[in-house]
Amino acid sequence: MKVVMFNGSPRKNGNTTQALKLTETVLNEQGIETEIIRIGGTGLHGCIACYKCMENKDRRCGGIKDDPLNEYLGKMVEAHGIVIGTPTYFGNVSAEVKALIDRCGLVSRMNGGLLSRKVGVALAVARRAGAVEAITSINNFYLINDVMIPGSMYWNFCIGLKPGDIQNDKEGLDTVKRTAENAAWMIRKLTA
Repeated sequence: MKVVMFNGSPRKNGNTTQALKLTETVLNEQGIETEIIRIGGTGLHGCIACYKCMENKDRRCGGIKDDPLNEYLGKMVEAHGIVIGTPTYFGNVSAEVKALIDRCGLVSRMNGGLLSRKVGVALAVARRAGAVEAITSINNFYLINDVMIPGSMYWNFCIGLKPGDIQNDKEGLDTVKRTAENAAWMIRKLTA
């Protein structure tokens, strides 16, 4: 069992990284292999609406060839679960997370539902507000791609500005842990 995790923050050791590491620890304790890929600050391109993915039906984005999107999509297809973590920028996901969900989502849908029945977790970090909107954007990507979303005891986000601030958000960290536990439970049930 494997989960691929995407870090939409350009800060290598920021709060989004810390929340993803906590998620990773819980998943690893549950016997699930993980891989974290940092996409924030890499300049991942947005969709150009060329529809080459629909035309070619080769499970790839055919319009943009100078970024690693197809590698990321391949990792999603191979994994049992997907975690997308993002900082909250102006009330929503980072630009790279938006590019990831738009392009992977379109390629998946144009190629017969490549992500169907995987488990998807949305995770956000915010200074103060907007995290629910960011989570909703990621969850909308999951829902339209037939991805199963585990619940938790609250929305899956942490509050913090400076790196390390989320360590003071006990409720947020507890929610992240519970969401990861529920994701592991779902993955085990779906792969049994």
